[in-house]
Amino acid sequence: MKKLVVFGTSDAAELAHYYFSTDTDYQVVAFTVDAEFMPEGGVFCGLPVVQFDRVVQDFPPDSHLIFVALGYSKLNQMRREKYLAAKEMGYSFASYISTKAAILNDGRIGENCFILENNTVQPFVSIGNNVTLWSGNHIGHHSRIEDHAFLASHIVVSGRVTIGEACFIGVNSTLRDHVTVGANCILGAGVLLLSDAAPSGVYVGNETERSRVPSNRMRSI
Repeated sequence: MKKLVVFGTSDAAELAHYYFSTDTDYQVVAFTVDAEFMPEGGVFCGLPVVQFDRVVQDFPPDSHLIFVALGYSKLNQMRREKYLAAKEMGYSFASYISTKAAILNDGRIGENCFILENNTVQPFVSIGNNVTLWSGNHIGHHSRIEDHAFLASHIVVSGRVTIGEACFIGVNSTLRDHVTVGANCILGAGVLLLSDAAPSGVYVGNETERSRVPSNRMRSI
């Protein structure tokens, strides 16, 4: 089995440990974090946690791969920084691609990607490095997702869409065909995007308002 070190001790790291351990031929052997985030006792998920500045000595890159298990904090910049730092150290990266996902793009998926169950990736899609696709998304044909992007769950990306570097796309968003989302955009939950989004844009969906009629008067339900 290929030996793997996971960066992080958050929920994302615990999920990475679960998915890699149950659905791949990787063996997670340790976790690593910056010194200020070392857990008490130096153990997480029953495995040793080492400081990132000494991970090369304890788990060298010639015999271990690494996976950076961070979310979208600071618009994906934390995950980007640690990915680039590990690359500078000489590590190769694992990607997790669920066996319960429908991946039809001939493996055009970069390194350090996290693609969970029930994603559909249609033919001719390209996915860059350090990209997260949470569960249940549809990525339409000929679309491109650039490096460091994070897509939450149940998003519909239509055909020939481009999602720029380090974008965050919230749950239940819908992107019509042929649109381009510029780098560093945030699309909130439930956004319907019908035209191009300029870089660094923030798009917020409309929240459902509470009815004036209380539930105890809704006799027909």
